[in-house]
Amino acid sequence: MNVTLLFSSMVLVFGSAILLFYVFKNKSKQQLVKHLHQTKEKNAQKVKEKEMFNAIIPSTLVMSDKDIEEKLFSAGYYSFKYAHFYMPLKYLLLIVGCLLIGGLYYDSSSNLTLIALLAIWVVAVLILPDAILTSRVNAYRLHINRQLPYMIDLLAVCVQTGMTIEASLVYLAREINEFNPKFGILLRRLNDRAQVVTIEQALDELYEHIPTSEMRSFVMTLKQSLQYGSSIYDNLTQLSADIRQVTMLTIEEKIGKLAAKMSVPLILFIMFPIVILITAPGIMRMIGGV
Repeated sequence: MNVTLLFSSMVLVFGSAILLFYVFKNKSKQQLVKHLHQTKEKNAQKVKEKEMFNAIIPSTLVMSDKDIEEKLFSAGYYSFKYAHFYMPLKYLLLIVGCLLIGGLYYDSSSNLTLIALLAIWVVAVLILPDAILTSRVNAYRLHINRQLPYMIDLLAVCVQTGMTIEASLVYLAREINEFNPKFGILLRRLNDRAQVVTIEQALDELYEHIPTSEMRSFVMTLKQSLQYGSSIYDNLTQLSADIRQVTMLTIEEKIGKLAAKMSVPLILFIMFPIVILITAPGIMRMIGGV
């Protein structure tokens, strides 16, 4: 009897312990899920507030030194040391220009003209430098994309002679600098980063610096050869031919759009004046007859 009572007590205690364990586990899981949900809501709220802040205040007014350095780096200015003067100079130019316009046109013109000139100056100073820098970034990436097939061909020749990919990149960075300094600087930075980190990570950073489809194909081809040890000469020559073909198709597409674009000035500046010249005499006779 005592043994049965003892066994029942042990089973009851053990069952209660298991029940408490699962209750505590479920409660902890619920608290964790609740905490994660609250954290997710807070992050979403912060992102929403940041988007609202960016919508109210443009990024051209609150760019940090790091953002400016990254934009200058994307534009090809690798050794520019005065990025922190960008925003102060912009605001200084804005204030000086507003004071000059206010001093020159305050007495000699109406308030409406003064306000219009000030608005034009503010928009020009705040938007024009960033627009020029953005166009410089696009022009730099376009230049690299245009020269990429030639570099790929040279790399394929180096690999065919028995050089490794790393040695080929070092050799090309030294030799290509004579006729293409921009690409030479880009390859030297790639080699310098490959010595600090792995070559795969350096190639990933190269793609982040030039985020184009051509550069992505080039980086993936090199990483595949480095990872699996596959033959790369045929892949590089095929990639170079594909990039040239895509470039040619893009040019042909732009040429095909010229006909539609030329029809707009044709209609505005030729067809409408001709219609007016033809119908104007008849309309004038009708008005004169009336």
